[in-house]
Amino acid sequence: MKTLFFLLQKEFTQIFRDTVILRMIMAVPVVQLLILPLAADYEIKNINITVIDHDHSFFSRDLTSRIMASGYFRLSGFGQSFNEGFAQMETDKTDLVLEIPPSFEKDLVNGEKGKLFIAVNAINGTKANIGAVYLNRIIAQFNQNIRAEMAPAPKMAALPTIEITNLNWFNKYLDYPHFMVPGILVLLVTMVGALMCSLNIVKEKEIGTIEQINVTPIRKHHFILGKLIPFWVIGMFVFSVGLFLIARLVYGIVPQGSILLLYGFLSIYLVAVMGVGLIISTYANTQQQAMSLAFFFLMIFILMSGLFTPIDSMPEWAKWIARFNPVTWFIEVMRMIVLKGSGFHHIRLHFLVITGFAIFFNAWAILNYKKTS
Repeated sequence: MKTLFFLLQKEFTQIFRDTVILRMIMAVPVVQLLILPLAADYEIKNINITVIDHDHSFFSRDLTSRIMASGYFRLSGFGQSFNEGFAQMETDKTDLVLEIPPSFEKDLVNGEKGKLFIAVNAINGTKANIGAVYLNRIIAQFNQNIRAEMAPAPKMAALPTIEITNLNWFNKYLDYPHFMVPGILVLLVTMVGALMCSLNIVKEKEIGTIEQINVTPIRKHHFILGKLIPFWVIGMFVFSVGLFLIARLVYGIVPQGSILLLYGFLSIYLVAVMGVGLIISTYANTQQQAMSLAFFFLMIFILMSGLFTPIDSMPEWAKWIARFNPVTWFIEVMRMIVLKGSGFHHIRLHFLVITGFAIFFNAWAILNYKKTS
């Protein structure tokens, strides 16, 4: 214990002496947690639309007004022909073109089918799909209102209706920050644990101090614990700042479940991701190599974690990669405890899996680390 105490004293002194690393550890996660949830918002607004109105009727003007009043669309202008609207789409001045034919109101009044033409700029597939869905819903609601107004009163009384009531559990107002902040906080803790831990050890290799440590009677497990514990403490601190300062004060997110249960899972998770950092440091000889390897694995961890895209929508081979991704399990736990208030019996499997990751990664790192080269 005395040997470990001196190693920890040396590590904390070294960390706090390097002001650049200290700012990266403390300031960068806070800034990212403030900015990323605002950028990672799936609700698309200000979709540019061009209207080609050949009808110039009350119905066509009413439909245009309803589209603009929805708050999702921004009128790029009115065109005289579809070619004019398509030219605006080619120059990225509009995302959708709505063409209303000359007989639009006449067909609806005569009880015939009214036709509309929608052209969508699908370079951005997500924006195109969501914009088309928004527009189709507005048109469907407009069509329903017209049918209600034009149907005779006795006939309307006989028409069956379905009333739908929505109840949003766990995220009442469908706020994306409530969904994204817990996951982004996991990513920040992962970066502190994996990237910073690997860079710290590789830096020892570059400046030659690790050779001095290797010739001392310090045991291998003492050295590894001396490297793990400081970043474990820092990871806990960064997580606490993000959860209680940023998430609560800025986004109004209050954990619904047990805080002790959340920190219990976090403590094991940090050991697992720091094991990844230790593995990287055993293979890399320079900080540049360590950063390249770390970002390679972190990009896979982030993209295959289910943070931005649901895992259920991935192909089967991608689902298997996600299952072997420790970030996936912690994001699920964060959302279950913070948003749903889940208990230990709901996340027992997650505890077992992340414990397995921690044992596997750290055993690999210990076996691969050699005091002599």
